Amino acid sequence: MKFNPKSRSKNHLWIKDICEGARIADLYLVKGKTGGTTKKGEPFISLVIADITGEVEAKIWDRADELSSLFREGDIIGISGSAGSYRGRRQVIISDIMIPEEGVDEKIFIESSPFDRSEMAVSLKEILEAVKNSHLSRLIKAFLGDHEFLSIFKRAPAAKNFHHNYIGGLLEHTLSVCRLADSVADQYETLDKDLLLTAAFLHDIGKIREFAFERNIEYTDEGRLIGHLVIGAAMVDEKLADLKTFPQGLATNLKHLILSHHGEHEFGSPKRPKFLEAFALHLIDDLDAKINGLGRFMERDQQEGIWTDFNRLFGRYFLKGELPGPKEDKVTRNKQEERQASLF
Repeated sequence: MKFNPKSRSKNHLWIKDICEGARIADLYLVKGKTGGTTKKGEPFISLVIADITGEVEAKIWDRADELSSLFREGDIIGISGSAGSYRGRRQVIISDIMIPEEGVDEKIFIESSPFDRSEMAVSLKEILEAVKNSHLSRLIKAFLGDHEFLSIFKRAPAAKNFHHNYIGGLLEHTLSVCRLADSVADQYETLDKDLLLTAAFLHDIGKIREFAFERNIEYTDEGRLIGHLVIGAAMVDEKLADLKTFPQGLATNLKHLILSHHGEHEFGSPKRPKFLEAFALHLIDDLDAKINGLGRFMERDQQEGIWTDFNRLFGRYFLKGELPGPKEDKVTRNKQEERQASLF
């Protein structure tokens, strides 16, 4: 089996378009790879293959050891196989694998934010210019003036799986949280707008060190052992070391905002929010993450009808279309009754 990446880019079979019974001979990114053995002791490989339109589970049952040695997680590979269904979910059965020649168009496999990263960075700087507190403003400028930090920050994902999990996702999420924080602070005048905006900018900066993200998003050793909340607070301390007159109480409050923004211990927060700005940041961050994550889940859902597949993270189905009117309801009931009658 041979693949010419340049010729295949225009005719790529997108993950979202793979349907049961389809024959597949195309290139995909390996997002996950695990080995196992059947009840008979035969080896098999479970994969998650992906492009920018989504991902799907895949299995290698035959020649598993031989084919597994050809590639690693994070590789782009050519696969030959067919699409089926297992327990109501699409699944690709792979019969052969080929490593593509050079010249793969990675843009069709590695998802990026739909928004221009340079424009988002400009918008972020503009909204942060509203911070009037001179100490917080100097801290913000210390980060924005750090070209190495900003370069990584503009490319980093905001998560591995659920929300904004693509190149530029961290910048997109941060800008959205800052915009929401700006509006919330205007709505509730008791909130310290400068502190909330600064924390909205800095709350997830630790993710630039929590994740590695060349082709596949993976946790770094530091990310697994420490996590982005603690890393982020440490990054703030590193900048504060050069800002000698920065008030200690303000620094403590700011680091509390970073360390508590997941809300609860079971969600990874070393501390729970203990003042109004901290509560506000937690709720704003949670809102933006869930709207993005659930929106993408519903957009990519393959189930027919107005309800999504069961979402295991939230333990429910989601409505993705309009409920039928009275006439449609009656037609639906009649069809259901006809199908039930045909069983007897």
